[in-house]
Amino acid sequence: MSTERRTDNAAARPTQYKPRQVYLFGTCLVDVFYPEAGMSVVHLLEREGIQVIYPQDQTCCGQPAYNSGLPEAARAVASAQLALFSDPWPVIVPSASCAGMFRHHYPRLFKGHAQEHAATELASRVYEFAEFLVDVLDIRLQDTGAPTSLALHHSCSAQREMEVTHPTEQLLKQLEQVTVLKHEYAHECCGFGGTFAVKSDEISAAMAADKCVHLQATGAEAFITGDCGCLLNLNGTLDKQSAPKVTHPSERFRGTHLATFLWQRTRK
Repeated sequence: MSTERRTDNAAARPTQYKPRQVYLFGTCLVDVFYPEAGMSVVHLLEREGIQVIYPQDQTCCGQPAYNSGLPEAARAVASAQLALFSDPWPVIVPSASCAGMFRHHYPRLFKGHAQEHAATELASRVYEFAEFLVDVLDIRLQDTGAPTSLALHHSCSAQREMEVTHPTEQLLKQLEQVTVLKHEYAHECCGFGGTFAVKSDEISAAMAADKCVHLQATGAEAFITGDCGCLLNLNGTLDKQSAPKVTHPSERFRGTHLATFLWQRTRK
């Protein structure tokens, strides 16, 4: 089992061994739009002998308010999450964006406030989903699916804030029947950016359209991403592009969350 740890938090991240219990922070978009991604995380972790705890009162991580320059509103939302994840278990997040909010921004958001220690402590045990599977569990996957080809989209948070693109790629490399095809604009934003898609909708739409063109140009059957914000934005764009041409959903080029794909490919 790998014991190498990144030290990209406000404090050095502790060496982690396979835990018996973890928390799952589901994220707003998983909860509302892609619940199957959250359930796939649960299935994959439980198969590894880990009990998954999902606090029912969890809501948003506070990132929309934080990114909009509303620290007091963000703290009010974030404060409620601190109380829900108080036991010293890893917190698994199927989104680099929300994981980045916990790990990097909670210590800053609560600096000088009564909950500063709790925020920093929580930040030290937050893991993006793929990062946890590779760096902590050293998971080994057995591909049970038919041959397929994929394009891979890394979110901006996965690439630049959490730096978890390598774990995602390692997981896909373990699937013998899966070919990952590289594409142009691999390092470009999909245009979602949380509130950016609302505040600058025309620019966001143009960015998403460019990304979809290059994903499809690979000739892959589908694309994979670890962030549901990107997934929602790109799939919505693809639906609009294909609506006049495609009559059956199975004919459409679409994306899937990494967790959903891994569970589909490895369950027996």
